[in-house]
Amino acid sequence: DNGSFQTRAGWASADPAVPAEPLLRFRSLAARSRGARGGAGAETQVGNDLGSPEPLRWLLRSPFDRNVPVQLELQELLLDHVFQRLGVASQGCVDHPIVLTEAVCNPLYSRQMMSELLFECYQVPKVSYGVDSLYSFYHNRKQNWPCSGLVISSGYQCTHILPVLEGRLDAKNCKRINLGGCQAAVYLQRLLQLKYPGHFAAITLSRMEEILHEHSYIAEDYIEELQKWRSPEYYENNMHKMQLPFSNKLLGSTLTSEEKQERRQQQLRRLQELNARRREEKLQLDQERLDRLLYVQELLEDGQMDQFHKALVELNMDSAEELQSYINKLSLSVEQTKQKILQAEVNIEVDVVDSKPETPDLDPLGSEQSLEDVESINEFEPLFAEEQPEVEKPVAAVQPVFNLAEYHQLFLGTERIRAPEIVFQPSLIGEDQAGIAETMQYVLERYPKEQQAILVQNVFLTGGNTMYPGLKARVQKELLEMRPFQSSFQVHLASSPVLDAWYGARDWAVEYMTREEGWITRKDYEEKGGEYLKEHCASNVYVPIRLPKQAPRTTEALAPSRVLTSSTGNPCEQA
Repeated sequence: DNGSFQTRAGWASADPAVPAEPLLRFRSLAARSRGARGGAGAETQVGNDLGSPEPLRWLLRSPFDRNVPVQLELQELLLDHVFQRLGVASQGCVDHPIVLTEAVCNPLYSRQMMSELLFECYQVPKVSYGVDSLYSFYHNRKQNWPCSGLVISSGYQCTHILPVLEGRLDAKNCKRINLGGCQAAVYLQRLLQLKYPGHFAAITLSRMEEILHEHSYIAEDYIEELQKWRSPEYYENNMHKMQLPFSNKLLGSTLTSEEKQERRQQQLRRLQELNARRREEKLQLDQERLDRLLYVQELLEDGQMDQFHKALVELNMDSAEELQSYINKLSLSVEQTKQKILQAEVNIEVDVVDSKPETPDLDPLGSEQSLEDVESINEFEPLFAEEQPEVEKPVAAVQPVFNLAEYHQLFLGTERIRAPEIVFQPSLIGEDQAGIAETMQYVLERYPKEQQAILVQNVFLTGGNTMYPGLKARVQKELLEMRPFQSSFQVHLASSPVLDAWYGARDWAVEYMTREEGWITRKDYEEKGGEYLKEHCASNVYVPIRLPKQAPRTTEALAPSRVLTSSTGNPCEQA
């Protein structure tokens, strides 16, 4: 099941010893670190190896554009990960038939690239493509198959309304809404970031997906539900709290006086090392400039006046006296810097016991190095204010009790229903599209009343974005409003909206393993092209490319050009 949110893979076999569950479930993401220059040390992580996606969010790549795979290099990484974890040990090929899901009305170019990857790179013997929601429909309605129904599939990126007549997809009347779980999570993230600007960084997309799955629900009547939330009692009874991670440990609260003194000595040593590096850099620069000035002075002593005057112009100097003055100043600066470096090598330690020493202990020679380090420590003294003993801090007469854990809590109220509501009201996020109810009514109106009655008897909900509590009741309410008076309809929810697509693909593979229906062999790929599709009960409809034929040029159309050529006497006419 090659989903845009999650990839699920496993074995399909009638043998009871083979697990009937997907052995692999991971996010359809890959991250590749750049490493050092030249690509050395680069590392690629796929799926569950990524761990939490938030630290690597800027490195994450997906092979999908919406729900269509377009980056086949990343798709190859995902397939390599799947075959490796499933234990495919064949050398140079994958000697197993592949059943793969694809998007509804998948573009021919995307299928062509996927077939080329499977047949050319992995050398698979045969492959079958199907739609994930139709596999789920097949799995839940297998006993009385073929049957008709209206499939509502809502996934991570898109929502589809798919009419199925006698077990076959009616692709001409399919409709797609470009909204799914991803857009709901982004909308919820924006709502909470506006509500809690102090926790902007902690309100991540991964946490919003968790809130959607565990705390959100679909309101049967959205406006009426919002009116209920205006009541303080209803808010207190239905509001959910989510605790954000935080650190309750205050800096310096558990440090002893010896540890505090050791920390200050470490700060002093770091400042000494920093000053030493600065002096070495300054000495190197001054020495290079002094060497250049001495070279120019040697030109004067050797009598090379032209080169000497040219060098003075480059140095922006007017006379030899000015040159000598700069040489004396640089020589003195170099000597002073060398003396400071020699004094620093003596490594005299300054003991700083009090946080604000009145008279620091200097070395017997009055080292300027120690004095500068102590002054640097005093500049950073405000940064260590929290390390002072508690008795030294002023205590107010009355201090309000501040609960740090409560400050890092998110209170989820109307956000629980506002985020998933976008699939019914896309205008909430500014999308100029119809919702599920309007699209469902539009699809039904394209059929005669007899077929409408057949379709509404089996309205089937599937996909990861249909797991909200209350969705089935909401669809029933919308159907009740749009259907004629006293007409009947039935709404069914998939037994496992997330995994039923894989279960259905497994059921189909076991049943059709020995048949030719639905399987694309390597011979079909070589003869009919990579975009070729063999249709079956859970597949798309194959619509081959029909290029317009160019009409052949008639003799009458060629006659004027021949006459013109013969009149000019062009010898190319004979050729």
